[in-house]
Amino acid sequence: MDNHTAKITVLGAGSWGTALAVLLAGNGHQVILWGRNPEKIAAYQQARRNIHFLPQTVFPESLQLSADFKSSVQNSHYLLIAVPSHSFRDTIKQIKQHKPQCEGLCWATKGFEEGSHKLLHEVAGEEFLQPISLGVISGPTFADEVARGLPTAVTIASNNQQFAQLWAEFLHNEHFRPYLSDDIIGLEVGGAVKNILAIAAGIADGLGYGANTRAALITRGMAEMSRLAAALGANPQTLMGLSGVGDLLLTATDNLSRNRRFGIAIGKGTSIQQACEEISQVVEGYQAVREVYQMLASLNVSMPIVEQVYHVLYQHKSPQEAVRSLLNRNFNYEC
Repeated sequence: MDNHTAKITVLGAGSWGTALAVLLAGNGHQVILWGRNPEKIAAYQQARRNIHFLPQTVFPESLQLSADFKSSVQNSHYLLIAVPSHSFRDTIKQIKQHKPQCEGLCWATKGFEEGSHKLLHEVAGEEFLQPISLGVISGPTFADEVARGLPTAVTIASNNQQFAQLWAEFLHNEHFRPYLSDDIIGLEVGGAVKNILAIAAGIADGLGYGANTRAALITRGMAEMSRLAAALGANPQTLMGLSGVGDLLLTATDNLSRNRRFGIAIGKGTSIQQACEEISQVVEGYQAVREVYQMLASLNVSMPIVEQVYHVLYQHKSPQEAVRSLLNRNFNYEC
């Protein structure tokens, strides 16, 4: 193995984990893609493609699959987590059990921890008491487009800039460009909250409202996202980059977005259960809005769009009444 080739395990065989594994393997790295379902992993290995989520993408030769967590993490030096946010802590615990001397963790998971409202770097820091390098990858990325090699840019934030640079080198090629940041909080807030705002935009479109409404929701949603980021210790300017406005524009306007499609279904009168079944993948914004809503009182942050999405999804408020509540708020200066 030369200096430019790494042994990397991607934990999570959904669409995004698979796309990242394909990208890394295509860059010449030796990659293991781990998934928790042995039958699905065996089928993917036999077909040499993820037949459920990315059926058109053929796996590179250097990409292997495994349902054995222990061997997957022990046989690679570098780990990239791409599981849903509700599985993040359990995944960290398993890593700690099987790879106690882990030097660093990178993840592409977006969201808050369910129940605790914690950002994912806080979860990782709690589980690994000794200092380790932490990195998060975020930005406007649809898995299918990354897997097909369409031009894409992301941001990588870390508490160790050498670690961020290393992951940028792993991922970079002629169609995938990483940028660097030291603002982990900003990236995590943008990646989580944009899913909530995409649901809001979807609900508006499901109600039959126009481009004016969508543009207003995105713009005012950006203000809410920036306020929350600042309250949690981030640089609000980070939210003007790929992991904030970039990811929000993508997720709120394109129907490849699960969160947007979920919102459209709700706006058209579909039940939450049926909408989740129709999407058939995790809708991160559905969980994230509950976590953010429960944080707002202690943070003293105004997020009226987020509040109304919460009322629709968890308190049975009609989408029409939620829109009226937003429009009838007291006048204020734009900020």
